[in-house]
Amino acid sequence: MAHTHDANVYYVPHDSKWPIIGAIGLFITMFGVANWMNGVGWGMWVFFGGLAIVLGMISGWLAEVVHESVSGYYNKQVDMSFRMGMIWFIFSEVMFFAAFFGALFYARVLSVPWLGGEGSGAMTNALLWSGFEAAWPTNGPAAIGGEFETIPAWGIPLLNTLILLTSGITITIAHHALKAGNRTQLLIWLAATVLLGAVFLFYQAEEYIHAYRDLNLTLGSGIYGSTFFMLTGFHGLHVTLGAIMLVVIWFRCAKGHFSKDDHFGFEAVAWYWHFVDVVWLALFLFVYVL
Repeated sequence: MAHTHDANVYYVPHDSKWPIIGAIGLFITMFGVANWMNGVGWGMWVFFGGLAIVLGMISGWLAEVVHESVSGYYNKQVDMSFRMGMIWFIFSEVMFFAAFFGALFYARVLSVPWLGGEGSGAMTNALLWSGFEAAWPTNGPAAIGGEFETIPAWGIPLLNTLILLTSGITITIAHHALKAGNRTQLLIWLAATVLLGAVFLFYQAEEYIHAYRDLNLTLGSGIYGSTFFMLTGFHGLHVTLGAIMLVVIWFRCAKGHFSKDDHFGFEAVAWYWHFVDVVWLALFLFVYVL
């Protein structure tokens, strides 16, 4: 039988073991990766051991939060705290991508023209990079990584754009089904969203293979290769994390953890998924089209 908690008291968990476990896991992870990068043979195994601890911490901590939620420990104040926390988390993710879009803007609009002799960069071009013409895409005046070709926007990138936009529609339909109390429709449309996310990742992997194998477009292809793979790669990581969260929410929906009036866990993941959609639209426009 579920326990209840006084609605007038803000629930604060006590004596949680997860923060110290997370700190230990992060320390082991960073210790392992530092030694791995410096050629120490056991560094890789320490890294993966620490990563396993971190993943276990995340799973265990979230499972505890779910238990507290379904046990009736949370009131409206706690719900508001979760909402504010998710808003600030998404804001931090916006700033994360803003940094990479800023790097793309700086390189494309300021640095490359300067190296090509525009504005106050005339002497830089004449003395250091004579003959370099400012153009985009470019691997820089040193031609780092050799000649490469770009990926056309109207192929896989356009298809992936349509896939993500469709996934935004399916998760919205699932949300309306949840608010209407229709669990069958909720599970169907939520599963469709997960499937579309998986298809997006499949085509992105195909795109990367094509870029490396046929176009000589790699992470080492100068400034264009760096910004292209950093932006698209981190977005792909966020799609992966979003898909994992959607799978967890699907199982929670199947267990009946949410009601039509109380389902912020679902809403938080939906917010995150819509954020992923918006970032991709900006990516498609500024990386592939323009």
